[in-house]
Amino acid sequence: MSATAVIIRDTHRGLKYVDGVLTAVLGAGRHEFPRRRWYKPFARRPQVEITLVDLRNRDLTIKGQEILTADKVAIRVSILVQFAVVDPKAAVQAVANYEDRLYTDVQLAARRSLAAMTLEDILTNRTRLSDDILREVKEVAAGYGVAIGRADVKDLVFPGNLQDIMNKVLAAERTSQAQLVEARTRAEVQRIDAQTKADAGRVQAQADADAVRVRAEADAEAVRVRVQAEREAVEERSKAAAAFTTHPALLRLEELTALKELGKNANARIYLDFAEAKNGEE
Repeated sequence: MSATAVIIRDTHRGLKYVDGVLTAVLGAGRHEFPRRRWYKPFARRPQVEITLVDLRNRDLTIKGQEILTADKVAIRVSILVQFAVVDPKAAVQAVANYEDRLYTDVQLAARRSLAAMTLEDILTNRTRLSDDILREVKEVAAGYGVAIGRADVKDLVFPGNLQDIMNKVLAAERTSQAQLVEARTRAEVQRIDAQTKADAGRVQAQADADAVRVRAEADAEAVRVRVQAEREAVEERSKAAAAFTTHPALLRLEELTALKELGKNANARIYLDFAEAKNGEE
């Protein structure tokens, strides 16, 4: 008995049909199918067919479709879909051509999504379109054995006059942003300058206050020292007066000492009361 061999790579799966009936899903490897002996009379050899299904990730581009947005602006959009077959049996059995079906499903989902969006929504939130397509098509595609990895907007083309308007708007926005940055920079510089002046004034005021305090403390200390010196002088004079009262000879000795010192000065003049002296003699 001879056999027919089929080799299936890791990237594929094989659907085995016997006389048009799906009998098995073949994995990667070598598969042999025995043949009937030719010598048997009236024996019919069954017809075996192997349909290969590619399981690798692939890209599908939904080419530019002209669609009206919610605010009646006609735009052309191209969408890139990344997908892979995860159920070979469903991909071949459920639909006639899973790639054509996926193309149509994504195209219709994109039209419905864009028709509900305004031009501003599309410009400011392009991921919304991708999210809408994935949410609407993912479950449907799973029904025919296809898993969608992502669906992103590839190209977005606007009418010529609208493109000119958008360019002007973008230029105005860039100018406005530059002016805003310049105004913020100028305001920040002014704030820093005012803060620096305020800090300098605060430091100067503190320095002036410290100088006044130091001067006040110095004046107070000088007054205290002077008062202390005067008090000590008064105490000394009080002690001297008490000593002179107790010992009159000490007072006379002080007078003689003072006269001696005056005698050293040629310009000094001494006045004596002779009348008092005369009376004293009498």
